[in-house]
Amino acid sequence: MSANRITSTVLAIVLATPFSALADDYDLDALRAATEKYKDVNVALAEGFIPDPSGHCVSAAAEGLPAEWGGMGIHYLNPAALQITGAEPRVDGMSTHTDFMKPAILLYEPQADGSLELVGIENLVFEAAWKAAGHDGPPMINGRMWDHMADNADTAGDEAHGFMPHYDQHVWLFRENPAGTLTPFNPNVTCDHHSQG
Repeated sequence: MSANRITSTVLAIVLATPFSALADDYDLDALRAATEKYKDVNVALAEGFIPDPSGHCVSAAAEGLPAEWGGMGIHYLNPAALQITGAEPRVDGMSTHTDFMKPAILLYEPQADGSLELVGIENLVFEAAWKAAGHDGPPMINGRMWDHMADNADTAGDEAHGFMPHYDQHVWLFRENPAGTLTPFNPNVTCDHHSQG
């Protein structure tokens, strides 16, 4: 088979593959180096991140899930990256941002002394905006599909944490997660020291 025919065949396969199936692959050490500056929450604030307006520290138990799953911590959001369009009745936006080198969300664990410790990063794309951009499935990272989050009105918990239906992905760069680096909850993260003050 000629080189031109091989190139054409490969190109045809790539073009026939649904765009959403094309995954982003990241070196976790490179992500850690790119985001460690946010260990200082003041750097995050200076770059436009704000604490989740709900004031919540997300834990599995508070969501009606098994307590042994652990927590996520306090989410610091970058409204510009998320392209927030409103917050009533749920937070909505136009984000299709998937670059983890510049995450849209930072995860902090409250400490006993009142400080915050960076434990991970997260990105979130709103389902409607993602589909409008031509994607027919969730984004992927390192071979894993992002989690689909939508509130189920039949349960007491808020599965989407106050947001419109979306896909999100956590990456536990600064706190080991025995459940896996890319899973939503981390058993080694706690909200025990959280106070909405």
